[in-house]
Amino acid sequence: MYFIKPTDPHPITPAKAVMLGLLCLVWLGTGLIGHDPWKPDDAYSFGIVYSLLQSNDWLTPAIAGEPFMANPPLFYWTAAIFAKLFASVLPLHDAARLASGFYSGLTLLFLGLAGRKLYGENRGWATAIILIGCLGMLVRAHQLITDLALLAGFAMMLYGFAHSQERVLRAGIWIGTGCGIGFMAKGFIAPVVFLLIAAILPALFQNWRTRNYTFSIGIASLFALPWLTAWPYLLYQHSPKLFHDWAWSHNLGNWLDYIKKGPGMDALYYLKNLPWLAWPALPLAAWAVWRERRRLAQRDDLQLPLISFMVMFIVLSLVPNIREVFALPMLLPVVLLATASLSMLKRGAANALDSFGLMTFALIALLMWWGWAGLLLDNHAKITLWLKDYQPGFEPAFHTAPFVIALTATFLWLILVWRVGRSMRRAVVNWSSGITLIWILAMTLWLPWLDSGKSYRNMIVSLKAAMPAQYNCVARNTTLGDSQRAMLHYFGDIITRRDPARICELRLIQGEKISRPLMDESQYKKIWEGSRKTDKNEQYRLYQRVE
Repeated sequence: MYFIKPTDPHPITPAKAVMLGLLCLVWLGTGLIGHDPWKPDDAYSFGIVYSLLQSNDWLTPAIAGEPFMANPPLFYWTAAIFAKLFASVLPLHDAARLASGFYSGLTLLFLGLAGRKLYGENRGWATAIILIGCLGMLVRAHQLITDLALLAGFAMMLYGFAHSQERVLRAGIWIGTGCGIGFMAKGFIAPVVFLLIAAILPALFQNWRTRNYTFSIGIASLFALPWLTAWPYLLYQHSPKLFHDWAWSHNLGNWLDYIKKGPGMDALYYLKNLPWLAWPALPLAAWAVWRERRRLAQRDDLQLPLISFMVMFIVLSLVPNIREVFALPMLLPVVLLATASLSMLKRGAANALDSFGLMTFALIALLMWWGWAGLLLDNHAKITLWLKDYQPGFEPAFHTAPFVIALTATFLWLILVWRVGRSMRRAVVNWSSGITLIWILAMTLWLPWLDSGKSYRNMIVSLKAAMPAQYNCVARNTTLGDSQRAMLHYFGDIITRRDPARICELRLIQGEKISRPLMDESQYKKIWEGSRKTDKNEQYRLYQRVE
């Protein structure tokens, strides 16, 4: 890199490194275990892992025995391996969810290494801390979703690109490996982003027009090739139809059809939602770019994350499916730019962010303790009545271990924010520790309340009890979603099927609570009706054919 990195007046001591490392580990581990798969993404992803374990078919992703070809299977393989390794000590869904912590940990590691390479020895921890403070990462980093493997792949790519002008082999290995992992997680997004970043950097900036950079990209292509070809080849050999379904129906063809129709208002989704998803990293990143706008041609440490962000933003805004979770890759370059801003952040701005974070998280923590105590004591306050109404039938109970963990985390947070010395990192450390505290309180004090409404377990147990002992099959209507099919398979060993010929004796219908009965009662009788406790839209009805 040609830009001379400024000396950090507040270097990270070994003791501080241990503290920051523990903060990252606590953030990573909290929420991975202790609750059922939740709708929607956590549930259907685990359904794929469960089907893999039941069928032992590691080539074709499936839900309840039916192929599900939206994504390649790398993340599901990883989750299945974790499930096998830890099934003796954890429920199967909790063991599988450890894969999320694994890939989130890889993301923190490689993004931190990229920040250290770009901005100096003491910037690696700051990069990781800023990432865990982003609001968009909090829940998603602890769910069983393939996007976390894609995120780890992009972090590896950015780390490789940071070395691409100096360490050719290291750069090529990690760029290619990251591209391959991203491909095996989510398909063609990672290779497209890789090619665009690799082409645009030297096209716009002279710093990247070097022999070492060219060699790095060549080596990266070689290392990516096995990842990009092995599974698609095996899938094609196994079933050309499934290969076509994956490559065309869910990926290339779907994207081309979307482009032909022209982007709609959804293309502005990330523009509207990134400010909160990437808070507080986005304003810091914007400040870094604005402050150095006249020197961008010389700042290759800013060029890489800036071009990466622009490429990701455009590519992800022009794909058919646009959702909040798909914005996660954009957080990585934003966080790198935010790391660059730490050496140029004015004390007043840093203190303002620090004070805002302290007041915000102190207030939220106080409300969470107060609400939990109100539920436990049944104090009939308005918030208590609202919480009970939102989760009808929930019976609060005092659990010693979660209480002790929550109380300890609260005291440690108070000590941390009191003892953290004044430095350019103080605001982001306090913000990330506050985020971690709120997450710990949610996953300890509030976990039974949350799980009561988000889990399908009780509903499916009730459904299973109402089913006759003998039946030929269970048909479903077209509105029954992937998450529901997955959880029916896991909790009830119920496999639903399409049944156009109406062969099945039982029919499970998903509709709205206010809708009329959906079956002809001259041929079918309703034997069960139910829903998840907090779901005001989904209602399920089970019908049996009248003989």
